[in-house]
Amino acid sequence: MSKHSYELTANGMRRLQEELDQRKFQQRDEIAERIKAARAFGDLAENSEYDDAKQAQGENEARIQEIEWILKHAEVIEDEDISKTNVTTGCLVTLLDDGTGETEVYAVVSPKEEDILANKISTESPVGQAIMGKRRNQVAQVQTPAGILKYKILKIEVPGSDD
Repeated sequence: MSKHSYELTANGMRRLQEELDQRKFQQRDEIAERIKAARAFGDLAENSEYDDAKQAQGENEARIQEIEWILKHAEVIEDEDISKTNVTTGCLVTLLDDGTGETEVYAVVSPKEEDILANKISTESPVGQAIMGKRRNQVAQVQTPAGILKYKILKIEVPGSDD
C-alpha cells in the first residue's frame, strides 16, 4: 500500500460514499437555503446567521473534498483478504483485559473508520498497533500514561463469517 492510500473495509467504503452523497445532495442544498434566508435579513457585515451558514458551507465543502480524496485513494479490503489466524485490518478480535478480566470485541479498522464508541479501533491506535499481526492466545502489551496494559487475544474472525 502506498503512503497516499487508505485501506478501507467494504463497509467503511460504503459508509463514506453514503456520507459523501448526503453532504453533496442534501447538506449543500440545506446550507444554500440557510445562506439565502440569512441574506434576506439585510446587512451581511453584522449578520451572524449568514456567517454561520458560510462557515458550515466551508466545512461541508472541505469534508466533501476529504472524502473524495480518500475514496479515490482507497484500497478495499475484501473478506477473503482478512486473516482468521492473525490480527489484520478488517478482522473482529476478542480481547481479554488482563487487568480487569473483562472481554471486549473490536473491529480492527483503518484510521479513517475509527469509532471507539462503536468498538472500532484503528490499526494506528496504541491497542491497534500492539495487536496487529498477533495470533490467538498471544498477549499484547500497550504502554499508556497509567502503565502497561495487557490484552490476551481470545478470538480472531472475519465479520459476517459463520465460523
